[in-house]
Amino acid sequence: MFSGIVAACGRIVELAPLAQGVRLVVDAPELDLSDVVIGDSIANSGVCLTVVAIDDSCMRFDVSRETLECTAGLDAVGNEVNLEKALRLADRLGGHLVTGHVDGVGEVLRFAPVGESHELVIRAPQALAGYIARKGSITVNGVSLTVNRVERTDFSINLIPHTVAVTNLKHLKAGSTVNLEIDLIARYVERMQAWREEQAA
Repeated sequence: MFSGIVAACGRIVELAPLAQGVRLVVDAPELDLSDVVIGDSIANSGVCLTVVAIDDSCMRFDVSRETLECTAGLDAVGNEVNLEKALRLADRLGGHLVTGHVDGVGEVLRFAPVGESHELVIRAPQALAGYIARKGSITVNGVSLTVNRVERTDFSINLIPHTVAVTNLKHLKAGSTVNLEIDLIARYVERMQAWREEQAA
C-alpha cells in the first residue's frame, strides 16, 4: 500500500529482455535505499513492483509483459519514474490510499501554466470515467491528486509548483500517456452496490 506522495524520481537505465517481460533497472540516487531489501515493493510511476536486486543506487525489477501492455512509461531507457516505498502501518498518510495497481492509461489533453500553477487535463478510459469525481482523489503516475473538474471522460487537476518540480509530471505534454489508479473507496462502493442488486434480483 502507498500514499501517492513521491519520495524521489529515478531513471530507467536498462531494459533486459526476459522470457515473458523485461528486467527493469532504475537508477535512484536520490532515494534512500538503506532500508530497502530484496522483496520490497516500490511504486514506479504508480506501478507496484518487487525489488529483485539492489546494486548501489540501482534497483532491479522483473516486469511481466502483461504489466508492460497495460501501463505507461516503463518501456524505454531514459524515462523518469516517480518512486515511493511501501507504507509502514505507522506512517503518516499524506495523500490517499493507493494500491499500486494501475486501472488504466489516460491521455494528456492539456498541460499548461495557469498563474503560479499548472492545469493538467486528462482523458480517462471510458470504463474509469464513472469512478472519477470532482474533489475526489486520483493517482496519476503514482502521484496522489485532487480532481477539480469532470466532464464526461475528461478531468482536470491543478498542480502546484512543488508537485511539478519533484515529480515526472513536469515532462507531460498533449498526447502523453499516464498511469491512472482510481480511488480505492470508489471501487468498493461500486462492488457493494452491485452485490446488493445481485441479492435483490
